[in-house]
Amino acid sequence: MAVLKFRVSWEEDDAIYRDVLVKHTQNFQDLHISILKAFDFDQKHDATFYRSNDTWQRGREISKEVYDRAYKVAPLLMEETTIGTEIIDTNQHFIYEYDFVKSWSFLIQLIQVIKNVDADMTLEYPLVSRIEGVGPMQYGTKGLLGEKFADIEEKYDLNEAADGFGEEGEEDAHASDDGGDDGEEEDAHASDDGEEDADASDEGDDAEQNKQDNESGSGFFEGEAF
Repeated sequence: MAVLKFRVSWEEDDAIYRDVLVKHTQNFQDLHISILKAFDFDQKHDATFYRSNDTWQRGREISKEVYDRAYKVAPLLMEETTIGTEIIDTNQHFIYEYDFVKSWSFLIQLIQVIKNVDADMTLEYPLVSRIEGVGPMQYGTKGLLGEKFADIEEKYDLNEAADGFGEEGEEDAHASDDGGDDGEEEDAHASDDGEEDADASDEGDDAEQNKQDNESGSGFFEGEAF
């Protein structure tokens, strides 16, 4: 028996990778689960492996199940296929695809074969022996907040402005309206004061006193800022 060390790199950035150790007698279902755990992905979606070569061409599939799609050759099944039976080259390549909608792709390369006498058989395999780079988030920012974020987002419609909070332009418009109303009220009061001054002028017997009253009224309005 031997332990196989695979380097599993994110296809979009090969600086982000995980080294995974598996026994050659374990199956591709074991490798599938270990890759998802290594990158903190869930296990809810479809997945498949492809045999590959140095130029990363996709060959026969080793799939989680037989999916409803056209195959050139019927796929092998992960649970029924041991990893050792698919090692043809000393640097054997596979491609792993997870979640066919999002199409997460990882490049897998055999980088070491550890013979039984050199392997630590007290460890529980598969295991991750090395982590490099911050892996991609499976669900973007929602993944940080858990599965209930989508429900919260839908309930409160977080993409729209909250009720009671308008745009800045709207606030300016309201301020303009309020200023206009205040100005109209003050103008009305000013008009009433003017009428009262006129009545005082008619009723007063002293012409000079009437003149002073009028001048006093006009001075008040000239000094007020609008």
